[in-house]
Amino acid sequence: METPLPKATQKRQVTAIIILLLLWEVGGEVIKYSVLEERHSGSFVANLAKDLGLGLGELASRGARILSKGNKQHLQVEHKSGNLLLKEKLDREELCGDMDPCILHFQVLLKNPVQFIQGELQLQDVNDHAPEFLENEILLKISESSHTGTAFPLKIAQDLDVGSNTVQNYTISTNFHFQLFTRNRSDGRKYPELVLAKELDREEQPELRLTLMALDGGSPPKTGTSQVLIMVLDINDNAPEFARQLYEVQVPENSPRGSLVITVSARDLDAGTHGELSYSFFQSSNQVIQAFEINTVTGDIRLKKMLDFEEIRSYRMEIEASDGGGLSGKCTVAIEVTDVNDNAPELTMSLLMNDIPENTPDTVVAIFGISDPDAGDNGKMMCYIQDHLPFLLKISAENFYTLVTEGALDRESRAKYNITITVTDMGTPRLKTEHNITVLVSDVNDNAPAFTQTSYTLSVRENNSPALHIGSVRATDRDAGANAQVTYSLLPPLDPHVPLASLVSINPDNGHLFALRSLDYEALRAFEFRVGAADRGSPALSSQALVRVLVADDNDNAPFVLYPLQNASAPCTELVPRAAEAGYLVTKVVAVDGDSGQNAWLSYQLLKATEPGLFGVWAHNGEVRTARLLSERDAAKHRLLVLVKDNGEPPLSASVTLHVLLVDGFSQPYLPAPEAEAADAAPAAPLTVYLVVALASVSSLFVFSVLVFVAVWLCRRGGAASVGRCSVPEGPFPDHLVGVSGTGTLSQSYQYEVCLTGGSGTREFKCLKPLVPNIMGEGVGTDTEENSNFRNHLGFN
Repeated sequence: METPLPKATQKRQVTAIIILLLLWEVGGEVIKYSVLEERHSGSFVANLAKDLGLGLGELASRGARILSKGNKQHLQVEHKSGNLLLKEKLDREELCGDMDPCILHFQVLLKNPVQFIQGELQLQDVNDHAPEFLENEILLKISESSHTGTAFPLKIAQDLDVGSNTVQNYTISTNFHFQLFTRNRSDGRKYPELVLAKELDREEQPELRLTLMALDGGSPPKTGTSQVLIMVLDINDNAPEFARQLYEVQVPENSPRGSLVITVSARDLDAGTHGELSYSFFQSSNQVIQAFEINTVTGDIRLKKMLDFEEIRSYRMEIEASDGGGLSGKCTVAIEVTDVNDNAPELTMSLLMNDIPENTPDTVVAIFGISDPDAGDNGKMMCYIQDHLPFLLKISAENFYTLVTEGALDRESRAKYNITITVTDMGTPRLKTEHNITVLVSDVNDNAPAFTQTSYTLSVRENNSPALHIGSVRATDRDAGANAQVTYSLLPPLDPHVPLASLVSINPDNGHLFALRSLDYEALRAFEFRVGAADRGSPALSSQALVRVLVADDNDNAPFVLYPLQNASAPCTELVPRAAEAGYLVTKVVAVDGDSGQNAWLSYQLLKATEPGLFGVWAHNGEVRTARLLSERDAAKHRLLVLVKDNGEPPLSASVTLHVLLVDGFSQPYLPAPEAEAADAAPAAPLTVYLVVALASVSSLFVFSVLVFVAVWLCRRGGAASVGRCSVPEGPFPDHLVGVSGTGTLSQSYQYEVCLTGGSGTREFKCLKPLVPNIMGEGVGTDTEENSNFRNHLGFN
């Protein structure tokens, strides 16, 4: 039971048949050449370029090729000269047998664009074979009663040549009884006929021996001979007669050896030995004798070998029935070999492109021819490939197909195709041939590199070592080979003020980013740049990504004390009235830290004091306050060492020394500097010195009193006394010195009085003193809630 073909395949077959008919009508012109057989390889046939109307270089540029049926190539093209040459020595008898004319079909294939031209090469016969009799001796039994003029046909000679080169004439040696005539058979072959010219007399001459010669039409002619033995018999007046003069029979090819083909039968009215019949082939060719045998008694004709329809399609032979008296009768047997579908179609690949580039539609992948030596439906073929592939089969010429891409291929979607070309005949049972080809899609640079992220954020800690690997970017390319090899580079910076070339570098092979120098968080906290990725294809394709580098802070800046100043020519002394209660604000230590985050969180600690327990430092804002009530027993001069420490790891710190002077009131005329402590310990001066000092003190007190009066009037502060010119800055300190509350930096809730002290001598000092309205309104503040909190913070009750 036949399997129905898919509808898609049937549709392709109908399309292929229509295209074939159109091509047949358009390209029906055939170029024809002829050449003698047995010419040497490389012999000139014709100038193909001239006959096709092509220039001398066009055959090479268009890839001209000669295609022949099957895998046997008889011709070749010399591209340089455009000549068509023989590829090998051709034997007409081997290629065509006794077929005349002998025509070999071929096609000329031109590529770029694809074009087929049909061609025929007629192989002309050369007289290279001599006539040859199948038997060296021919036996004739002729009755002595035979009349003159009786004809006796003789067996013919075989000559593989055709036309005028085959047997043209027969002669016989000189004798007195017979003449030889050359006759023509219905198939055109010539045969010898012996005619009795003088009656025979058995008693006078019982046998004759003659020489039969066959001559062909060559120049000079070639000959073949056979001996004719004539035996003179007694009278036999009835010749055998066949029931039919023509027997016709059909024999399927591939029938087994020994199969009965047909039985011929004749009868003879004579009796005895004159009526005993013997059957034999008469004037049969080598092909008949090699393929058939006949039973001499029964007349059964059987196969000696299996017949091949593709080799010989019919046989014609003559059967002779001879009686014992020398008389014979003849009949003809015509055997037709019927075809059996015993040959699968053949596919011959003429051009195959295993590697085709992507993105190129209508690309020729393969050109091939198909053939089937069977006949009828057994030799009809159809060709198709599997469905759902981006390829098409187009008929280029009779039984020649071109496999092309249906559209542009995409290597990234599919890089390899396995195509099965199936050729099926229409015989019963159907035979098919499959040819598998593998097509690789080569890469074209049609994909730009793509970064794994559109933007990258990297972090690096400041004070890094140069050439530190800070991160990587990565891009991938879907192409292959050099088209997929990515090279990384830094693009021009977005901000022209950022010296990108001195900050980072990139490894062009793997995208690793490196810091070229040590980064400083305080100078540059973050910067952005673009990274490019380009492949190595032609043309090169590229893409880019944004990289943001964040510089992480490191605790590399120790706290810096803004107040009190430590580099003044004279240290600053804070004045505290003895009447001050616990929590009295003496001063505030102001410090900043260049770091950020917890590295800039400052804390304050009193490391050393002249009288421990008298003063305390607020840990979070650096305020120095009295820890208890002052008394007359407390020393007048105090030296405090305050430590300012950040919260980094490891923590960094700075220290500042404060001088505090306890006074009974702000009208005190003399404020000795801490440096005078050393002078107090000196031995008493002479009386003259004391007098001078007393006089100077009285004068200084007077001058000091005047200055205090002027200063109070100018500053309009009744509770504050000063020893020089005083000015109060309007508004808060600049923003860069203002911090968040609790960080230890300057707060906007404070104003500071700048005092400049001048007098005789070289002792000068500058002081920054906080002015707290709630506390300093009357000069001596009361015990407020803030003071209470402060005492509690310091651990005092």
